[in-house]
Amino acid sequence: MTGKDRMLEAFARREPDRVPVWEMAFNEESIIKLGALYTDDLPPMKFAQQMTMEEKVKLLTTLFTVARELELDGISSIGLLGTEPVDDEHVRDGWGRILRVSEEGEATAVGGPVREPSDLKGLEAYHPQPTDFLMLMAAAGNLGTDVAQVLVQPGPFRESWSLMGSMEKLLYHYIKNPSFVKDLAQVVTDYILEVVDMAYDNGADIIGLDGDLAFNQTTLISPAQYEEFIFPYHQQITEHAHRRGKLIFKHSDGNMWPIMDGIADAGFDGFHPVQPQCMDIGEVKKRYGDRLCILGNIDCTYLLPFGSEEEVAESVKETIRVAAPGGGYIISSSNSIHPGVKPEN
Repeated sequence: MTGKDRMLEAFARREPDRVPVWEMAFNEESIIKLGALYTDDLPPMKFAQQMTMEEKVKLLTTLFTVARELELDGISSIGLLGTEPVDDEHVRDGWGRILRVSEEGEATAVGGPVREPSDLKGLEAYHPQPTDFLMLMAAAGNLGTDVAQVLVQPGPFRESWSLMGSMEKLLYHYIKNPSFVKDLAQVVTDYILEVVDMAYDNGADIIGLDGDLAFNQTTLISPAQYEEFIFPYHQQITEHAHRRGKLIFKHSDGNMWPIMDGIADAGFDGFHPVQPQCMDIGEVKKRYGDRLCILGNIDCTYLLPFGSEEEVAESVKETIRVAAPGGGYIISSSNSIHPGVKPEN
C-alpha cells in the first residue's frame, strides 16, 4: 500500500496495512530542527515571511526531506497568500488583514478590513491565485502520487474573525448583529469554495478545515450558536467537496464534545486532533468512529516537548491499541510539530 492508499483507506473507515502517519503542520523552526537530523543544507532560522525566495525553496526542500525520512503517508500544505511587510513584526495579506508574525510560528490577525458591519458592503473579496498553491504544487511534484496531499484552509469562523482582527469582535456581533455575522460568513464561505476547487485542481486529495471552536473547558460558542452561525457554512463546504469526489475533515483543538454531533452532521469525513487533555480518544472512536475518521491525539503540549522517547513510544502504542481497531484512525500529534517539540520525539 502507498501512503496515499493508507490515508484514503483510513478515511473510508477501513483498516489499511498499517496505521497512517501524518502531521497537520510543521513550522519553520521545527522543519529546520528536524532537518538537521538528515541534512546540512538548511535555510537560516527565521520566519518564512523574512526569507528570500531561495531560502523559502530550501525550507520546502528540507520539509520534503523530513517527510521522506519520517515515512509520512500524507503531507500538508497551506495557501500562500502574498504578503507585504508593514513593520518588523507585521505583514499585510491579500485580504488586507494585518498579521503579527509570532515566534510560535503562526501569524495571527490583529487588524482587518472589516472594523464594523458597514465595512462589509465595501469589502473587496480576495480571490485565490495560482501562486497561492505553490506549496501544494511543490509537494505534489516532489513527493509524487504515493503520498496524500492535504491542503489546510481556515474555515468560515476563523476567516470571519480574522477579517475583523479579533475573535472577540466577531463574537460581540453574534449577539448585537447576527445578520451581519451571517453575511460575513457567506462572503468567506464563497472564498473557501473557490480555494477548495483550486486546491483539488492542483493536486489536493484532502482538505483540512482549520480554525479552533473550543478551548480546554468547553466550546467557544454554544451548540445553538454553532447550529445557527457556523453549521450551514460547514455544510456548504463539505457538500461542495463531496461533489468533487474528495475528502474534508475538521480541525479544532479543545473540548469539542458539545458540538461533535454537529460536526458529524455537517458532513465532515474526519475530525482532528482529539486533544487528550479534554477528549478521550477511545470515547470519540466509540461514539463517532462509524461516521468520522479520527486523526491525532499524541500530546504535543507536554509529552512531545518534555517527555522521554520511551514515553512517546508507549503513548503511540496505547493510542493505536485504543483507536486503530476496525480502521478509521490516522496517527499524528494533538495539534502540530511546533518549535517546542524535541526533534528526537
